[in-house]
Amino acid sequence: MKEISLVAIATVGFAVPVLAADLSARPFTKAQPMVAAIYDWSGFYVGANGGWGGDRKCWSLVNNGAPTIDVGCNSGNGGVAGGQVGYRWQAANWVFGAEAQGDWANLKGSSISLVNPLVTNQSQVNAFGLFTGQVGYALYDALLYVKGGAAVAADKYNGLGTTTGIVFDRASETRWGSTVGAGIEFGFAPNWSAAVEYDHLFMGSANNTFISTGWGPNNKVAAGGLERIVNIRQDVDMVAARINYRWGNPAVPKY
Repeated sequence: MKEISLVAIATVGFAVPVLAADLSARPFTKAQPMVAAIYDWSGFYVGANGGWGGDRKCWSLVNNGAPTIDVGCNSGNGGVAGGQVGYRWQAANWVFGAEAQGDWANLKGSSISLVNPLVTNQSQVNAFGLFTGQVGYALYDALLYVKGGAAVAADKYNGLGTTTGIVFDRASETRWGSTVGAGIEFGFAPNWSAAVEYDHLFMGSANNTFISTGWGPNNKVAAGGLERIVNIRQDVDMVAARINYRWGNPAVPKY
């Protein structure tokens, strides 16, 4: 009888640790970490911009087919403000887009003629527009991009008496050219982004017909008559801050 009891005790003693091992808690499995969210730049957007612009214009007299006479250059600078609308689509990290931008401007400059010091040539860029394509590279909520396309500018020109300041002739034009630019944009909230952008406008050269106001230095040309023909070469630079609202997908977390 004692032998049976000892055998039973030994059997139970062996079985208890085995059962305890079987009943031990399951190992804890750590949750899969979340991967950084994907920021999607795709969608239509509309925005506003404002900043500084500067232009340089060089004037040359080309009257009646006579030899061209350089009369000097002037530089104007001032504020720019306007808006933009566009569309972007994203493929992996690459972002492609198209945009139209229109701005009011006040880029005004003047210089005394190198040929006749009694004449001061004055120019002003009143507005411009950009119609561009974009290519960018996205780093989550940061976008580096370049742009290029067509540009148009509204220009006004005056001839002033240097001593009197009276306008004796004037001209105006709408000129087409080309533009290139680059910027960096950050998404700071769902569907909202802010950017800083630089653009250069290549506006080429064009002949402008100046019409007399009747107040010329020597009063030789009656009001409404042809005073002079001037070829004007123009370039514009602009740096602006921008803010955009985009209709599209915000950042989406991915696991």
